[in-house]
Amino acid sequence: MATIDTNGYDPLLVERASRIRLFAMDVDGVLTDGKLYYDGQGGEAKAFSTRDGLGLALLLRHGVELALITARESQAVARRAAELGIERVYQGSRRKLDAYNALLTDTGLEPEQVCYAGDDWVDLPVLLRVGLSVTVADGDPIVRQRVHWVTRRAGGDGAVREVCDLILAARGLDDAALDGILEQ
Repeated sequence: MATIDTNGYDPLLVERASRIRLFAMDVDGVLTDGKLYYDGQGGEAKAFSTRDGLGLALLLRHGVELALITARESQAVARRAAELGIERVYQGSRRKLDAYNALLTDTGLEPEQVCYAGDDWVDLPVLLRVGLSVTVADGDPIVRQRVHWVTRRAGGDGAVREVCDLILAARGLDDAALDGILEQ
């Protein structure tokens, strides 16, 4: 029996998720709550969910590539990507579609094999071109109207983990992922 029950999901959504070989996402508002924290010395801090991190690590372990596409540049993002083993990091990508097209070229994947999660208007050019488009519960209303799926959780609060769990379950990898953890 599958660890994650996909019966509550739209069958078309599960079918889309079953084809995913690359999960790309925005950072601010998706991997974080979208808030920027500055200190008095010009430093910046971001909070990342460890649950999201585990989900991303499980995807990587089971052959799903990961990528970050963000309009901002941040040492915190570079550090988190390195911790998670995410090699495809596009920072300072104000035209996210260019980074997405580079990803397709570099990986040789087709659009239907890509999931992208974004939360705001600047993500729409990519969201409208992928096989599985996702936004977070607190994503912009216009974005929520145009994606295949809206998570139950907010950005930075486990929304990415929901996407990871869906992809693992749809690809039949959820039991293997849990078994791998239990064997440790």
